[in-house]
This record gives sequence, structure tokens and C-alpha cells, in this order.
Amino acid sequence: MENWLLIAVIVSSLAVVVMLVVVVVLILRLRASFKLLSSEDVPFQNKFAFWASIVYTICPVDLLPDPIYLDDIGILAASLHSLNKAAQRAGITAK
Repeated sequence: MENWLLIAVIVSSLAVVVMLVVVVVLILRLRASFKLLSSEDVPFQNKFAFWASIVYTICPVDLLPDPIYLDDIGILAASLHSLNKAAQRAGITAK
């Protein structure tokens, strides 16, 4: 019984560490992407998707319960990817 508890603690700790790493990467990508939001060359729908994902991340209503942030992280990552791809097509890079 104690082995299962130890395994559960280790797996949970690893999941938390992985989630924190993903959050740090997303924060850095968010910071770099703010330049793209002021560009007129990036289409409005990509900017709207970005801001909608921010609202979804903050909103208390989620697809998955709040201790599990996979849906928030996934939606935010997808909108950042879309914003960056639109900027690349327009010839802009986020730095």
C-alpha cells in the first residue's frame, strides 16, 4: 500500500513540474507575442482568437475541472501558434 502512495506522489510531482515548465514557456511566448497584437499586418481573427483564449484561461468555467489546466494550456498554445503563423505569413517575427 505504501508503494502505491509513493508512486502516486512521484507521478503527481512529475505532472506538476511538467505543467510548470509548460506554463513558463507559454508566458515567455506570450511576452514575445504582444508585439504581434499591435501590428496591422496580422489578421483580426488571429488577434481575436488570442484574446478569446486569454479570457477562456481566466474564466472560471472550463471544459475540464480547474485543477487540470490541460484545456487552458492547449487553447492558449493553439492561439499563440495561430498568431505566430499569421505573423510569419505577413513577414513579421516575434522577438
